[in-house]
Amino acid sequence: MALNSPPVAANSRVKRAAPRQSRSCKVCRARKVKCDRVKPCHACCAHGYPSKCVYDDVPDEDARPISQAEEITNLRLEIRELRARINEKKDKSQTKDLERLDKLESLFESIRSAPLSVVDSLVRDIRTAQSGLKKTVVSVGPWEDDEAYEDHVSPLTVIPLRTRSRNGSPESHFNDPVTNADDASEFGEAFSVGDSSDSSASSGVGSIINLQRSSVDVFVERFVDAFAPEVDSRHGRAGALRAAAGIRMFSPLMSDAFEAVSVAFFGRSIQNPQVEASGFRLYPRVLRALQDALVDPERSKAESTLVTVTLLLAFESVERTTNSGVPAHVRGAVRLIEHRGPENHMYGVEHLLFTELRPYWIGGALAARQPSFLAREEWKTVPWSAGTTKKDILHHLLDVATEIPGLLAQSDEFKESQLACRMSAQEVVVKQAALWNGISECMGNFQQWYAEWVEQYSQGQIEEVVQTETQGFPIFRRRSLRTGEIYTPTRLVYPNLLLAQTMCIYYAVRLILSSIDTRPDRVTPMEQYELGCGICRTLAYYILTAPGNMINRLAFPTRVAWEAFPDGGPERAFMVEVLQLVERRHALGLWGSAMAELSVRQNSPLNTNSKE
Repeated sequence: MALNSPPVAANSRVKRAAPRQSRSCKVCRARKVKCDRVKPCHACCAHGYPSKCVYDDVPDEDARPISQAEEITNLRLEIRELRARINEKKDKSQTKDLERLDKLESLFESIRSAPLSVVDSLVRDIRTAQSGLKKTVVSVGPWEDDEAYEDHVSPLTVIPLRTRSRNGSPESHFNDPVTNADDASEFGEAFSVGDSSDSSASSGVGSIINLQRSSVDVFVERFVDAFAPEVDSRHGRAGALRAAAGIRMFSPLMSDAFEAVSVAFFGRSIQNPQVEASGFRLYPRVLRALQDALVDPERSKAESTLVTVTLLLAFESVERTTNSGVPAHVRGAVRLIEHRGPENHMYGVEHLLFTELRPYWIGGALAARQPSFLAREEWKTVPWSAGTTKKDILHHLLDVATEIPGLLAQSDEFKESQLACRMSAQEVVVKQAALWNGISECMGNFQQWYAEWVEQYSQGQIEEVVQTETQGFPIFRRRSLRTGEIYTPTRLVYPNLLLAQTMCIYYAVRLILSSIDTRPDRVTPMEQYELGCGICRTLAYYILTAPGNMINRLAFPTRVAWEAFPDGGPERAFMVEVLQLVERRHALGLWGSAMAELSVRQNSPLNTNSKE
């Protein structure tokens, strides 16, 4: 009977076999929840994972997800082009361009800060429109409460912008402070500090500080330029916070955190207390929202929570609100990273935050002098297993350095037991041998790393140049260890910032390890002095070369070097000048304090006086 079946049936079976293209993102398919086909979709944003919202390749144009980030980028570009055209034109057609600019700015404001339900609809309208804007759009202020918005405003209600944003966006770097009074007053006009009776200002919902949204974007861009500058890949990676800023509109927590830290940073940089205070007023709300996220089992693992903790760490490096602020935020970030697990740092912003700031996380473990989970093998391998980035010379050094916190804890316990006379003579011998073996193994790993990575470094070698007065940078002077005479050594110049940072961390961790080394062939005081001088001889190259606030990457090594020198000597005098220079030029309160809270000395209080 099967041989006599008509051929038409076979053909029909072939047609029915055509697979149906899945239109949901991978996360929604895995969670078995409805996906709205926006990229990032509402479900991923609600759970705090916008960067993980990915779709399979879809050849059909109609089936492709809507990219909010793409539409925002396109709107930015069109607004920029229209502004340039308006500045050039003096004829009647300028009126039409102004109307178009009004609509685009309103649309941009809505996509940037409206509730997701409104944003989804607007982005779909953009994709389907063939010419012009077919629907009216909503312009809203800093967002807090979606339900309150829906109760008071219809999605199709037009709320005009209060003021037109200025043509163009101010652009500058933070290598030098902004002190021009005109610049300060221009941005000061964007603020309405305190209570406002103007009913058009965010309808009573939104930020404590009433900012023009275009100004907030400028503040965020300047903050990102300072803390995540665009650098050549040879100098290392610095784009984590820049990537996070690109998805901040999908999380109220991230949006508020970026606004608070960027406004406070801008106010400090132009020495405007009113602007700086505006950022401070938003800061407590960010802290409360962060606390709520941390106690939630699911939200605590969201990338928005990790981003916010990192932003508050940057905030503390600028403002130094308390003596213990920076280490407290580092400890909190490290605990959060451990809670999230290594598999949650393989992709996207989460991977960049873990890898780029890994020296900070390990520095926190060194200051705590306690064994760290970062020394486990899975934390040395899993975050890189997806190939998002590759380990470089710095990360291979950090793989060795992660063992030092455990050795510090072992040494502290051994000394405490000796003082308390809790060990027999045999136990003393056994524990001391175990500690020495651990130090010897670590030193051997350092030597192997140096031979494989520094001596064979393909980007170039370290050079020495005569010190000169360069850009107001102080001259480093040191003692001759043979005669005691004070002289001016050469500066160290590197082929790139990555090697300079790596070598400073190498000198620092060697110094820390040597502080507990009592072996017969231990590092001598003369060698310790040379390690400290190596950091000082690098500071000029790094600080004068690094863009923005990348200099924060040398904060920990600089403090370690500080503790390697005696008080009252030329080395300490040089470092005081450097710290004051950095605080003055980069508005970083942490440096101006001599960074006593970063001390790794045993039993060193967090509020150690900077003159110790």
